[in-house]
Amino acid sequence: MNGATGSRVVRPRAWRRLAIDLLLLVGLGALMAVLGPYRTLDTPAPVRTVYWLIAVIGAGTVGILIDETLGARIARFWPRIVAVSLAMTIPVTPFIYTLNAVMLGLPRRAWLMPQLGWQVFVVSLLVMTLRALAWRRTVETRTIIAPPLPEAERTFRLRLSARRRGARLVAVEAEDHYVRVHTDAGSELLAMRFSEALDELADAYGYRLHRSWWAAAEAIEAVRWKRGSGEARLAGGIVAPVSRSCAADLRRAGWR
Repeated sequence: MNGATGSRVVRPRAWRRLAIDLLLLVGLGALMAVLGPYRTLDTPAPVRTVYWLIAVIGAGTVGILIDETLGARIARFWPRIVAVSLAMTIPVTPFIYTLNAVMLGLPRRAWLMPQLGWQVFVVSLLVMTLRALAWRRTVETRTIIAPPLPEAERTFRLRLSARRRGARLVAVEAEDHYVRVHTDAGSELLAMRFSEALDELADAYGYRLHRSWWAAAEAIEAVRWKRGSGEARLAGGIVAPVSRSCAADLRRAGWR
């Protein structure tokens, strides 16, 4: 399938993702209320519970917004989490400062802001790490269990020679007025436009990587990002470019 179709396979709908994020934040807030860190255990349970729910959900919402904008530009897993946690600490610290004064009755002492900022960063790092791990696991599980559609590649495969018709499809590359089809049994040229190949592979399990490249999802072994674009390493040692316009679908599929 092309990039748009592929994203439907590996990515939950926006409302479902939002619901899962909210459920995760509520669960973390409830856990913090039970543990009572930062001397909140002495606070009455109802107040402590509401406090931690507001704190975690509020901070987590800011973190998610930053992660979907700033974080999406950072390819590596841990640098992205640390960068997002640091960025969200700036607006979340005054929010928690105000929440402490209103709900816990703590005195307003501006000189304590650096210490509070460190505490906010630690909790933010925990929240964003758990969220990232949860989504990484969801993406990996979906990638493993989503089977290729048995008839999805049939029309396209019938164009190939007998030797490669039943081979593992790796990628399709545009070459002038032809397309080069890469398989685990070698490659061959087909006399057709790249756009026609994409139409015939619209329901296949794969991604548009570039204006001249399409790759089967199971053939992607690694993606190296650089300034928004990147390179995908495919089965058989093939390296294909990843354009900025096609990067979003790969990132949503877990290639970060």
